[in-house]
Amino acid sequence: MSAAASAAGDAFAVASAVCFAISNITIARGARPGAEDNGAFVSLLLTTAIAGAGWLLAGAVRGFEPVTTRAILWFAGAGVFTAFVGRVFFYASVQHLGAMRSSTMKRLNPFFAVLLGVLVLGERLTPAMATGMLLIVASFVVLVGASGAPSGGPMGAGRRLINIGYLYGPVSALGYATGYLLRKMGLADAPDAMLGAATGCLVGALLYLAAAAFSDDYARAVRLTFSEPNAWLIAAGVMGSFGQILYFAALSENPMSRVALITSMEVFLTLFLGAVFLRRRETLTPALLLAATLGIMGTAAIVAF
Repeated sequence: MSAAASAAGDAFAVASAVCFAISNITIARGARPGAEDNGAFVSLLLTTAIAGAGWLLAGAVRGFEPVTTRAILWFAGAGVFTAFVGRVFFYASVQHLGAMRSSTMKRLNPFFAVLLGVLVLGERLTPAMATGMLLIVASFVVLVGASGAPSGGPMGAGRRLINIGYLYGPVSALGYATGYLLRKMGLADAPDAMLGAATGCLVGALLYLAAAAFSDDYARAVRLTFSEPNAWLIAAGVMGSFGQILYFAALSENPMSRVALITSMEVFLTLFLGAVFLRRRETLTPALLLAATLGIMGTAAIVAF
């Protein structure tokens, strides 16, 4: 791999982190606790449209690269876990916990990635990886033990533990970790970030519609997406779309470990933006900053060794 390609991959990863951080803040602004629509469905539609249009435009200009059925299946499988499980549950965690805590909890992604590698792929668990996993667990413990309400108000230990957002966060992280493995396999067969993002989110949107046939909550969210569009949630969907596309582009140039480490800086960008733009709703506490730092240290330990 050339130095120019590696530098481009790093730039894509940094841009992805910035886009995701902005998306986190706009989700929090648009999806208040108790709202019937948290923006997950519109984000899936926007990513499908933006990435699909980008793929068509790029193909019209430079020609369409051959795409294998296997690559499409990998992208579709990744969409089940990243676009549906990962994204839908992440939006729900932001709605319940706020942008700062939800972003910090995303450091569970590499924890589950290592766990899946050991249990499913038979990879060896090194001391450094085990240390990183312990640091991430410590981050989660600190996060739950800190003030549980997004506004920073006091909350009893029992109420902290039953806050549904602390369940949505790990489920989302497990979905993302699983999907990233499938996504990387798809990119090996068809290194096209736009096609991968469009395919995955199309699958996610279809699954959301299927869930709406059985769930009143999902059905209301679908109706509200079109009847009462929310500018903040649309902005979140646009930024999240570009974040995912740029993440795909980074993966096509650099190893997953390098991309994961760079994009993990998203949590600090979210904390900074949250302290500036969400100061009336969320508070940047020392415990929250400690949890974020432990999560980053755990990520670094896992991907650097």
